[in-house]
Amino acid sequence: MPIETDALVIGCGIAGAAAALRLAGDRQRQVLVVTRTADAADSNTNYAQGGIVGRGDGDSLELLTRDVMAAGAGLCLPEAVHLLGQEGPDLVQRLLVEKADIAFDRDSSGALRCTLEGGHSVPRVLHVGDATGRAIEQALVDRLRELPNVTLMTSATAVDLITSPHHSRDPLAVYRPTTCHGAYVLDRQASTVRRVMAPATILATGGLGRIYRFTTNPQGARGDGLAMAYRAGARVVNAEYVQFHPTTLAVPGADNFLISEAVRGEGGRLYTPDGRHFMDLYAPRWGDLAPRDIVARAIHHEMIEHGYPHVWLDLANHMEPARIRERFPTIHATCLETGVDICAEPIPVVPAAHYFCGGVLVDGWGRTTIEGLYAAGEVSCTGVHGANRLASTSLLEGLLWGDRAGRDIAGRDDLEQVANDEVPPWEDVGDNALADPVLVYRDRRSIQYVMWLYVGLARSTRRLGRALRDLNHIWEAIDGFYRATQLSDDLIGLRNLAQAAWVVTRAAWQNRQSRGAHFREDAQPEDFASLYDHEALEEPWG
Repeated sequence: MPIETDALVIGCGIAGAAAALRLAGDRQRQVLVVTRTADAADSNTNYAQGGIVGRGDGDSLELLTRDVMAAGAGLCLPEAVHLLGQEGPDLVQRLLVEKADIAFDRDSSGALRCTLEGGHSVPRVLHVGDATGRAIEQALVDRLRELPNVTLMTSATAVDLITSPHHSRDPLAVYRPTTCHGAYVLDRQASTVRRVMAPATILATGGLGRIYRFTTNPQGARGDGLAMAYRAGARVVNAEYVQFHPTTLAVPGADNFLISEAVRGEGGRLYTPDGRHFMDLYAPRWGDLAPRDIVARAIHHEMIEHGYPHVWLDLANHMEPARIRERFPTIHATCLETGVDICAEPIPVVPAAHYFCGGVLVDGWGRTTIEGLYAAGEVSCTGVHGANRLASTSLLEGLLWGDRAGRDIAGRDDLEQVANDEVPPWEDVGDNALADPVLVYRDRRSIQYVMWLYVGLARSTRRLGRALRDLNHIWEAIDGFYRATQLSDDLIGLRNLAQAAWVVTRAAWQNRQSRGAHFREDAQPEDFASLYDHEALEEPWG
């Protein structure tokens, strides 16, 4: 049987949770939140370490706007950045500090403690130790669980958006604008695909870091929302801009655990294995606190040029051990598990795929180009991040646009539920055979290596051309595989992974100009260097 709800939210990170909370303010409105994980709090947000932008001492709308625009390399949408700076910090104070009562770190006087991070001109980042995302996510999900008109549907994977005219039984629907009416969702506990019908659907599925071999993102960051929206015909922009976090743990056999920007904000410095401090060469004004794309490519360049397996991030010589354990308990404990004591020795680090700056195009209210479909958080492109995201603005953007999407839907009376009989149930095809896990694994790894080698930190026409050919070949195999075997979360994820990788690669192929997180080795050097407002952010390679 189909499920009917007043609003469908796909994803339960900070953006999805903020949207659901806003919508649930009307107790007569039924809100369904779908998440593929067994625990609703297990989202991309849960892994965010550094913090969320607030309003620090000496800060202002103008300063925050300038910093975001500078990091975005000339591609930020001014009205979106202004909206973020004007409404975002106040929403953090009102919703997270006061209503959710999140225990952000405070100084001895009881005032909120702000940290300085890369690209920020003043300390403005609020944090809860080095597990800020986890604290925020748990608080928001706990509030959702208390609301009688919110249903959390866990272990459920969205398969595709339901849109007309594509899924409509009315042949005349072809003459009407494309409209979203919900989604087909695989209920993994019941082993069935459900029609979830809703007049308003919010995509809050997070990013796509898992399209790369090395990433800070959790397993679910497969580009699910991007792929579904793309198939439905929503406009996707800036897909070439994938930000690589400059510092992730580089210990053989261990995951690329993120070493927060805040480590450098608190005094950590980058050195080559032979002890040379190198960031002043690449960014004389900012040094170790340069924007992420500058730092990531500087590390990449040093590794390639000199054959280093990693570089060192030294905090031990710049902070007392007791303070390190207090400020970075998660990083300290995780590194210790791999044999690295950050209180006594430097951390081996390498860059890894971290954040998708592009996405499904939305306006200031989260509306996409498909009627009835909204998007918020990393799956969306608001224009805030431009070609390169400023540290700790992702949680702020997700919070604000999730809340604004909820406000917009709540204020509309033109969104109507379609009758169930107008949309066909999911139809299984193929022989219902189980997907071969070896083939799924091999195809996934093939995509990830193609993306890492050819569509990574440094791109070129030849590499991107090879990537497109390889991805097209892999897609043909996966598409046939998908249509002939029993639907599963792994198979859905593999299909979306392939589609998201292709979308990113095609955008990178089409954009021949280096900008921000999209660096073309075969572009003219001045195409890149002239895009930064800060005159000292020169790069030494061409």
